[in-house]
Amino acid sequence: MASTSKPFLATLAGASLTRPPFWLMRQAGRYLPEFRSVRAQAGGFLNLCFNPDLAVEVTLQPLRRYGMDAAILFSDILVIPYALGQKLEFLEGEGPRLEPIRSFNDIVKLTPEAIHDRLAVVYEIIKRLTHAIPENTALIGFAGAPWTVASYMVEGKTTRDFIAIKNFAFGCPQEFKRLLDLLVDVTTSYLIAQADAGAEALQLFDSWAGVVPASHFRSWVVEPTRKIVAGVRKKHPTIPIIGFPRAAGLNYSMYIAESNVTAVSLDPMVPTAWAAANAPKTMALQGNLDPLALVAGGAVLAEGVAEIRKAFTGRPFIFNLGHGVLPQTPPEHVADLVSLLRK
Repeated sequence: MASTSKPFLATLAGASLTRPPFWLMRQAGRYLPEFRSVRAQAGGFLNLCFNPDLAVEVTLQPLRRYGMDAAILFSDILVIPYALGQKLEFLEGEGPRLEPIRSFNDIVKLTPEAIHDRLAVVYEIIKRLTHAIPENTALIGFAGAPWTVASYMVEGKTTRDFIAIKNFAFGCPQEFKRLLDLLVDVTTSYLIAQADAGAEALQLFDSWAGVVPASHFRSWVVEPTRKIVAGVRKKHPTIPIIGFPRAAGLNYSMYIAESNVTAVSLDPMVPTAWAAANAPKTMALQGNLDPLALVAGGAVLAEGVAEIRKAFTGRPFIFNLGHGVLPQTPPEHVADLVSLLRK
């Protein structure tokens, strides 16, 4: 069982602490000048993800500055398509580009049997981090949830309309189910391997859950998550798993009730009073400051922090943003946030 001497893990185990533990999604990122320096040295985003020395370094950078209660493995949700053999590159200023999957033949070309060989470096990074992070800091591993990863694999890039993935899901339902089932299997195996390497908690990022039609939310989002949670717990029964169905709206209720995750991360659109009233009192909640409030700083930041802390007083709660730290965030505003949380 994970040590509960670490505030982050104690909270996930059900403790309500006077000072909530905190970490920030994308806490290792472009807002830090030291990160930009290392990324330039790496020569490309995937190079950074797959270089153990550099990946460990950027994971540790925000801990040195701010002393978060958890470190999160520096990687990307798209290492799964890459490990499956899908062509992937990151273009500066444009984001990821993948060779799109549009047919059954594209799916059968994928090579799930090779993922652990291709991702062995990730497990090495986790092993190194277990020795490098401070004693009271927890280590989080993560993966993208199947719907979100499938969206990138079919669209071939970041999108705002999700036409290709929805056409594929509606027009080729058997092929789409095969892709989701494949992603459930490989994501489960990947997360188990992260836990084997030393990750103490896991987070599933379903960044595009909010674009799923309500009639398909259970089958495209909740069920794949539930299967992954069940599969991981067969090997690691006590490891906490945080689910993040970003922008799920009213479907947060279904996700909380049926996914079997340990904790739920909330996006900024979720009313704190609703979450406090509707999530089980023993379930840890995580979130949900608007990242732009951190960019703004000052009174906006202070008021946002105070409102969130008040809403979740008396229950297990981890302070975080409602999504990742934005590149334009002044580092001193993160320092101000830490000061507010430690008062």
